[in-house]
Amino acid sequence: MHDILSTYKTPLDGLTTEEVQKRQDIYGLNEIEEIKPTPPIILFLSQFIDILIILLLIAAVASFAIGDIIDAGVIILAVLLNTIIGFIQEYRSQKAVESLKDLIVKKAITKRDNHVQEIDANQLTIGDIVLLEEGIKVPADLILVETNKLSCDESSLTGESEAVKKADGDEVYMDTHILSGNGMGIVKNIGMKTQIGEIAQIVQEKDEETPLAKRVGKLGKILSAIAIVVCIVIFILELVKGIPIVETFMTAVSLAVAAIPEGLPAVLTLTLALGMSEMAKSQAIVRKLLSVETLGSCTVVCSDKTGTLTENKMTVVKSFYTNKEKTHLIGKLCNNAVLNDGKIIGDQTDGAILKYCHDLKTDYERLDEIPLDSNRKMMTTIHRLDDENHIILSKGAPEIILDKCKYIDNGGSIEIINHETKKTILKKIGKMSGDALRVIGFAYKINYENNPEENLTFTGLLGLMDPPKKDAKKAVKDCIKAGIEVKMITGDHEKTACAIAKELGILTDGKIITGDELDKLSDEEYLNIANDIQVYARVKPTQKMRIVEALKRLGNIVAMTGDGVNDAPALKKASIGVAMGDGTDVAKESSDMILQNNDFATIIKAIKEGRKIYDNIKRFVKFQVSTNVGAILTIVGTSILNLPLPFNPAQLLWLNIVMDGPPAQTLGMEGAEKDIMQRPPETGDILTKNTLLQIFISGFVMAIGTIAVFTYEIYSGTTTKKAMTIAFTLFVVYQLFNAFNGKANSHKTSKYLYAAIVLSFILQLLILYVPQLQILFRTTSIGIIDWIIIIIVASTILLTQKIMDKVIQ
Repeated sequence: MHDILSTYKTPLDGLTTEEVQKRQDIYGLNEIEEIKPTPPIILFLSQFIDILIILLLIAAVASFAIGDIIDAGVIILAVLLNTIIGFIQEYRSQKAVESLKDLIVKKAITKRDNHVQEIDANQLTIGDIVLLEEGIKVPADLILVETNKLSCDESSLTGESEAVKKADGDEVYMDTHILSGNGMGIVKNIGMKTQIGEIAQIVQEKDEETPLAKRVGKLGKILSAIAIVVCIVIFILELVKGIPIVETFMTAVSLAVAAIPEGLPAVLTLTLALGMSEMAKSQAIVRKLLSVETLGSCTVVCSDKTGTLTENKMTVVKSFYTNKEKTHLIGKLCNNAVLNDGKIIGDQTDGAILKYCHDLKTDYERLDEIPLDSNRKMMTTIHRLDDENHIILSKGAPEIILDKCKYIDNGGSIEIINHETKKTILKKIGKMSGDALRVIGFAYKINYENNPEENLTFTGLLGLMDPPKKDAKKAVKDCIKAGIEVKMITGDHEKTACAIAKELGILTDGKIITGDELDKLSDEEYLNIANDIQVYARVKPTQKMRIVEALKRLGNIVAMTGDGVNDAPALKKASIGVAMGDGTDVAKESSDMILQNNDFATIIKAIKEGRKIYDNIKRFVKFQVSTNVGAILTIVGTSILNLPLPFNPAQLLWLNIVMDGPPAQTLGMEGAEKDIMQRPPETGDILTKNTLLQIFISGFVMAIGTIAVFTYEIYSGTTTKKAMTIAFTLFVVYQLFNAFNGKANSHKTSKYLYAAIVLSFILQLLILYVPQLQILFRTTSIGIIDWIIIIIVASTILLTQKIMDKVIQ
């Protein structure tokens, strides 16, 4: 005590008022500082500072300029939808700090100027003496100098619900709760230097861009740059040919509108929103829209053990009796837990034993108790047996109980315990402990003279564990099949963690490391082995952030689970932070997803949904870009061949609606591929080399077919208007067949795509045969022979896709 007081230069009477003022001038107040939040209006407007959004706005202006009000409206709607979602997500991230500030204790009992007084907690300074008692919250980080049976609930910080016993020299942290006893501590850290303060610092950092956001941003810039260059080239070529400048400009702008992927944000939003809805049905609440897809790219899942992989219910799973009835009697009566409608109130181990033994009807009045403590490692209760006799019941660490026993109760026959019997029981204890069970020994005696815990009679052992959840093993197996590594991170003992990890299939040929061992490794040493470690035992929540950062530096996309305030930094740093439904508000606000049922299997369902979403985004992008390429090549090709342009501006804009409209939207609603969880995660670009090759070939086939039919019609004496109508219709039908090419190979059939294709075809018929629409789109009616040619030529895109599926993997 005196050493700690002298370290902080604190007298026994407490700090003087003058000294408090001096220290507050140096260290500041005991407050959580909040980075000044960005005003909502600035936050909203900042969403428009994005190259793709700017290009979309230019496309909207261009559409409006050429009279296409509908297309301009659709683009503006898509832009607004995306900016609103971005604004909501950034605004929400500021709420995590507010949740932390809500935790801060308002009052503190301190000793100053030799007087005990209650003060505002923000007035505490380094070296202040703080008095603690049952029921209060700790107002700062303290070093304990005096304790009297002090226990603390640190669940708000660590997520662990069991009481933590504290002794002199231990630390207690801001916002933890004193459950029992009393004590005195010296303020070690205040404000932003406390555990809570350091967490607040990290929680306020800006979110990293998700993998999808990076890929979509890159894709949008590339496509838009290509589209702009091509439009400039077309404008120059048409101008050189002597086409009027106004018509040339309108054609170039129309092509730009058709080529810029303005449908991408709308389909992204729809696809992700549908994914969020599906996940919610599985008890996974996604807080950030783009995080839905990030799960699909996940390469490593770091999961808590207790409550996520296991039931978080201690359960008796093995027993060894010499007298079963007596063991159950001790288990029931030497116990402070209470069962209330099957729910345990009190210590979890006591509760599990009570549940196992509570059917026994015998009951004796309790007279006294010698509580469990860390030195004796046993608990004893004394009961009235009858008017003249008492019965002493003891349970505790099996080796300690056995050492206290002089006798053994063999089914009612009391014998002196010999060396061989003792050896057999010790072997049984070793076997049960080796299976990672928490082993409890039981003993009793009738009456006593001096020490009630000597010369006991042994009755048996019970082995307890927190068993794995029923579907956790299958979920881990599914992860491994899907190329995702599962790493267990727990505060539990190495042996227990190892046994559960082996049972679940997490620990195969990898390494186990403890928190202490991790602390001894340099960053370079840790990076060399981080991918090989499968189980982390005796890990503190503060070490989780180091684990996340190392795995991310090695190129992994990491999902991390957590529930305490201390987990918030790791949840924030992870690619996907997964908070538990019963976790703290700070953990939830720092996460990307909340598991309402705290179940590991739900993460796997979410990963499957994320992969489905990523596949559907790729489907849409492949469909749209191949159409872009086809349209650009068709127009460039006819220009080079000195032919009239096959599409007028109105027709180009209709093609744009077909591209971004019903068929494209419904591609984002396809079911999951049959092999979706039998393949490794995709961490590359949306458009891989093979996909780009397929897109170019598809676009080239559409361009060649359209130019060939258009050229044939022009040279066979057909009017330019009819030739353009046939080319335009052919290109639309190409898109409808191409949309069918994007259909998923799924167990779940989506009818939306078929409906969208039929709807688009009907609309095309209206454009061809309704007089008012013929005027608007400058089309004319076409005959049955023309339709046969269109269907035959357009179907080549189906054949092309079949060949590419065989040749290009």
